[in-house]
Amino acid sequence: MVEAVPSSSPSRSKKKPKSGVVIPHRAKWQQRLAALLVVTLIRCIGATVRFTLDDATGFFSGPPTKRFIFAVWHNRLALSAQLYDHFVSRYLPERRLAAMVSASRDGGLLARILELFEIEPVRGSSSRRGSQALREMVTWGERGYDLAITPDGPRGPCYIVQEGVISTAQLTGLPIVPVSYYLNWKFRLKSWDRFLVPLPFTRCEIRTGRPFYVARELSDAERETIRADLEKELRTITRDD
Repeated sequence: MVEAVPSSSPSRSKKKPKSGVVIPHRAKWQQRLAALLVVTLIRCIGATVRFTLDDATGFFSGPPTKRFIFAVWHNRLALSAQLYDHFVSRYLPERRLAAMVSASRDGGLLARILELFEIEPVRGSSSRRGSQALREMVTWGERGYDLAITPDGPRGPCYIVQEGVISTAQLTGLPIVPVSYYLNWKFRLKSWDRFLVPLPFTRCEIRTGRPFYVARELSDAERETIRADLEKELRTITRDD
């Protein structure tokens, strides 16, 4: 066997090592325009939606006194910002929300949509910029923000809870509140999550599940138990047809 010997030729100089810091993709002008159109459409449709709430937590019968981590399936993002406005912001206008969004190019569009809804986007996922995003989520939690995570996003599998939401709850001490909703009139995209697009004058039936409090110190087995229980709770409050 012959070992390769590095060349001393200047034309084959070594590449500089990467810093390890992942910079999220920012929305381009096309995405910024698309985001404006999407938000306008959502606001117009949302004005016609009839919202009902089945609140197992009791937190949202009036002005919510606690701060939360909202766990919402990826395919139910369309009305999530308006749910926060309807059940939190209208009582407490000073409350703010930070939400985790993919650092990918597609995530740039969603990040801009969140900004137009006055939600702070935190860029990262399990596959890209995960640890950096987790630290940023903790920082926003320390600043008094509510937090939101799609536990099966951004790539799925659909309805499978990933670890990120558990880690966020551990580090912030905030309870995880599972949230889902049913639309009686909607369109489903042919995406990995079968994304729900609400149609005008639909009825949005919102359900919250029992809150999950996650201790700072957990064994791997305890973390898996909480993850599985949260997934089961989210599936229980989710109606698909």
